[in-house]
Amino acid sequence: MSMEKMTAILEKIREYDRILLFRHIRVDGDCVGATKGMKDIILSTWPDKEVLIIDDEHSDFLAFLGPDDETDDDMPAGYTRYENALYEDALGIVIDVAGPDRVSNPKFVLCKEVIKIDHHIDREPFGDISWVEEDRSSACEMVAAFYAAFRDQLKMSTHGATCLYTGMVTDSGRFMYEGVKGDTMRLAGLLLDKGIDTETLYAHLYLKEAEVLKFTSWVYENMKVTANGVAYIFVDEGTRARFKLSMEEASNSVGYLSGIRGVLCWLAFIETRENIRVRLRSRFMTVNELAENYNGGGHACASGATVYSLDEMNALIADADKRVKEYKENNDGWL
Repeated sequence: MSMEKMTAILEKIREYDRILLFRHIRVDGDCVGATKGMKDIILSTWPDKEVLIIDDEHSDFLAFLGPDDETDDDMPAGYTRYENALYEDALGIVIDVAGPDRVSNPKFVLCKEVIKIDHHIDREPFGDISWVEEDRSSACEMVAAFYAAFRDQLKMSTHGATCLYTGMVTDSGRFMYEGVKGDTMRLAGLLLDKGIDTETLYAHLYLKEAEVLKFTSWVYENMKVTANGVAYIFVDEGTRARFKLSMEEASNSVGYLSGIRGVLCWLAFIETRENIRVRLRSRFMTVNELAENYNGGGHACASGATVYSLDEMNALIADADKRVKEYKENNDGWL
């Protein structure tokens, strides 16, 4: 089935002169790497096609991968990024997005045809062609698989391989998370064979400013653990300002809580002016259904959500604690 979907996608890409790439709100390494990687594959193979990533959200953390098509100067002659005509004769490819409401540019619906490529739980199918593989570690892995399937017909530069490898590394937790399989590593090896400078790449991803390291210490001093094994941290706006943290740097605090014995679920609550963003992570048990109850969703063991008050935050923590308690009571082998 996957080969049939990939073949159909390849034929649609051949057919269209203008291709617009879309990704999810609150960009991360996977959606940025996947859209940039797909753009590189298409333009390396068909240099005369118009291929644009049109997204109002950008990431300082991922700026080393290069700018997006963010100004009207980058648009085809006679168009601006906001004109409907730009979309109406184009093929839209939405990558790494589970539901249409999470696409960062809602004008994707104006495209003549839409392709969906995603690895999230497919609760809200959309698109004329929908290629979803929930057991893949990342959307970048899927784009790499697409390239691998048609290596005799497609081209890819070192930069494109670097973008895809970046998303595979970040979305898999450096190949630690559930979903990493032999095929994941074989595809990573295919990308590495393109000449990726991993030393520079890992420096961009993992070197930290001194203030961020101080923030790490703050997280460990201020985190809390519930009676049944939920670790959580609340980062308010004042703390973000104190440590000069971007939203990404603050949200990454969820990863600091991952190595506590007996903790099966860990949460980071990041306060913004409008709401409180939540990152949920787990081992053994799932958290995506919990996230769905709080305006979110995602993968079985890695999801996001949004709450709008401290009371709602505490309710989420209580629900998570109840789920951990039930899991421990009904399962053996957890650490």
